[in-house]
Amino acid sequence: MSKTENQTTSMDAELQEMLAQSDTGARDPKGIAKKILLIVPFIWALFQLWYASPLPFILNFGIINDTEARSIHLAFAIFLAFTAYPAMKSSPRDHVPLTDWIFAFVGAFCAAYLFLFYNELANRAGAPTFFDTAVATTGMLLLLEATRRSLGPPLMIVAAVFLTYTFAGPYMPDIIAHKGASLNKTMSHQWLTTEGVFGVAVGVSTSFVFLFVLFGSLLDKAGAGNYFIKVAFSLLGHMRGGPAKAAVVASGLSGLVSGSSIANVVTTGTFTIPLMKRVGFPATKAGAVEVAASTNGQLTPPIMGAAAFLMVEYVGIPYIEVIKAAILPALISYVALIYIVHLEACKAGMEGLPRRHKPTLAQSLFSFMSVVVLIIVLSFAVYYGIGWTKDVFGDAATWIVGIATVAIYIALVRYSTKFPELEVDDPDSELLVLPEPGPTAKAGLYFLLPIVVLVWCLTVERFSPGLSAFWATVFMIFIVITQRPLQAYFKQSQPIPSAIKTGFVELFDGMVTGSRNMIGIGVATAAAGIVVGTVTLTGIGLVMTEFVEFISGGNIMLMLGFTALISLILGMGLPTTANYIVVSTLMAPVIVELGAQNGLIVPLIAVHLFVFYFGILADDTPPVGLAAFAAAAIAKADPIKTGIQGFMYDIRTAILPFMFIFNTQLLLIGVDSIGHLLLTIFSATTAMLVFSAATQGYWLTKSKWYETIGLLLITFTLFRPGFWWDMVYPPIEEVSPQHIEQVLADLPVGTDVRLRVEGETLDGAFQTKIVQLPFAEDAITGAERLLSTGLELRTEGEKTIVDMVGFDSPAEKSGIDFDWGILMVERPLDRPAKEFLFIPALLLLAGIAFGQRRRIAANK
Repeated sequence: MSKTENQTTSMDAELQEMLAQSDTGARDPKGIAKKILLIVPFIWALFQLWYASPLPFILNFGIINDTEARSIHLAFAIFLAFTAYPAMKSSPRDHVPLTDWIFAFVGAFCAAYLFLFYNELANRAGAPTFFDTAVATTGMLLLLEATRRSLGPPLMIVAAVFLTYTFAGPYMPDIIAHKGASLNKTMSHQWLTTEGVFGVAVGVSTSFVFLFVLFGSLLDKAGAGNYFIKVAFSLLGHMRGGPAKAAVVASGLSGLVSGSSIANVVTTGTFTIPLMKRVGFPATKAGAVEVAASTNGQLTPPIMGAAAFLMVEYVGIPYIEVIKAAILPALISYVALIYIVHLEACKAGMEGLPRRHKPTLAQSLFSFMSVVVLIIVLSFAVYYGIGWTKDVFGDAATWIVGIATVAIYIALVRYSTKFPELEVDDPDSELLVLPEPGPTAKAGLYFLLPIVVLVWCLTVERFSPGLSAFWATVFMIFIVITQRPLQAYFKQSQPIPSAIKTGFVELFDGMVTGSRNMIGIGVATAAAGIVVGTVTLTGIGLVMTEFVEFISGGNIMLMLGFTALISLILGMGLPTTANYIVVSTLMAPVIVELGAQNGLIVPLIAVHLFVFYFGILADDTPPVGLAAFAAAAIAKADPIKTGIQGFMYDIRTAILPFMFIFNTQLLLIGVDSIGHLLLTIFSATTAMLVFSAATQGYWLTKSKWYETIGLLLITFTLFRPGFWWDMVYPPIEEVSPQHIEQVLADLPVGTDVRLRVEGETLDGAFQTKIVQLPFAEDAITGAERLLSTGLELRTEGEKTIVDMVGFDSPAEKSGIDFDWGILMVERPLDRPAKEFLFIPALLLLAGIAFGQRRRIAANK
């Protein structure tokens, strides 16, 4: 074996070790222990499929409630954490020590305690026995150790600090002091209820996340990950810096398969990073492009990682609304990264890779239009075709559509056998010729079907994320089992029994890998639940509001900056999911509340996406970002420099959360027509491309300093035109609360009324804030609309006082209470659309383009 091959083998082993340590466990024992580490994850996957399926209710057998399912879920995760992850770097990897077996079984018993003794615990709720407390305490200590093993010390330390705070409340500084809690109360709250460890986070991990991770694992095992990489490479490799652009698209598509940044880097980066270096990218930049693309893979709907599913529970909106809010920022972020790669290629004078056959312009246009037309025709056929079957066949339509889907799958597999297998030349070879886009794309079209099933269930059928993932996973299992036999039958390439055996082996491997990928997520959500339990037990959330208000002085930008910094710092050591749970639990209510007190109504989904974005960006933040270390290992570059360069590329993503906090149209909130949608997409995409050019210091040519300032000004204007427009045309006028009924009567249906209110909160604090209240669409008069908000008012002299607040009304949900005062009502003013500011911004952009073109012409 040559020296180069030895180095490559060593690098592959190092990357797989890094991936194993971060995702599936670094231990690879022999004998019976190896079998256990295969069988237990497989049984875990079967349990999760059973729990998600409708079979328990159809058969009236094996029905378990959410709390029992969470208990079993965590028992599997803790057992595997102790058996799959060594205690120390020096611990044995080829066998499981006796102490780890003991910890695994005891930890699994403590986690399963809620399931095993569910009825007994329900009968003595709030009055734990000594044994209850002992089990909870032991389970808590073992959970912390399992967290340390599978995720490293940071999350374990954060959880331990919050536990310590629970007990040490009376001894804390006055600003964060509380009365403290006993061991019995704390352990009962954290372990024996659904307020702490077994709270919402573990519930989402059990109901939604496991199935999506399993779906991705099976998709990857079937070969879809490789298919996405090859298709992206064939389509984009001929452009300037083509391999880097292919890396961006492939990583975005791989986000459908993997929710892990490091797995994304290792999967796509081993192929794309050498290619980027080959066409002229320096090693550091090649690694940084892959890091930026892979970390952003978790932003891409419809599968956005565990944190996105937690938003469903924390924000209280359907998953389809999370997808709707996240889709535009994700798309413009990826478009901008492709553009950054293009600018880097232009600066370095790079060229693309040669195609075997260069199509003419007419052929390219025809191919593009054919794809567009085909997508439109298929979309209408599927949407209206299935709608028609429901009208005609009723309940039988589901079976008919299912059989039709299977028939289409078989036809596509047969069609794929007409094309060569998806192989690309060695990226380190002397000459690399791109594969043909057509045959490459056609060779795996059937991989798109399970994704279509998933998206259909989520967006059209409006199934829950868990049920949608279940049906998509069931279809994926069918594909994994039948793919090889069908190909063998159509190609006559191997004996069908051998192909069937291969299919079942791949299914087993995919289910085991999916379960092992869930170890860290399961443990992380449980450990993060300790933080949530501490907040509900001690009331630290109210303390955080006062603390953040004190250090920020009520300035919303300082609050957001503080939150972003916390997310980045915690994200250096915490996985994205745990980071999101911790920061959103502590900071999201604070930002919403303090924003309202300062006149800014911030939708809760915007704040949660803000935290989510910065938690993801932490994956490439030096000095700890594991994704940067993995990319640097492939690129043979310095990991710190790679991380810094990756973060510089990700600045485009970092500004997006700040923009959509102030301009919620970027989240498609308040976009009420097709024209408005198209204008929003155009302005946001243009703004991001302009910002990318500004940060690169290069557009058509190298930019002057004043051109960079102009580009940044254009970016800000396109992202937030209201900032300037409000200075010229005030959006509202403040009127006396005595005119509230008149203001309400004049408001268009679907518009909320905004009030400035003041009063004393339940904890005794006096508060002034802006609230936004919707009224009933069928309410006509101002009095009817006021009553539909839940408010009944009385007048005392010149004051307007809240006399009654309707139960579960918009007014009650906004925090208004009896005897609060209404200080003023905001009346919207008629004014020209703020989008008129796009005209001078685009004229300035044209002026900068004209100046740069003149310099290019002068230098020729």
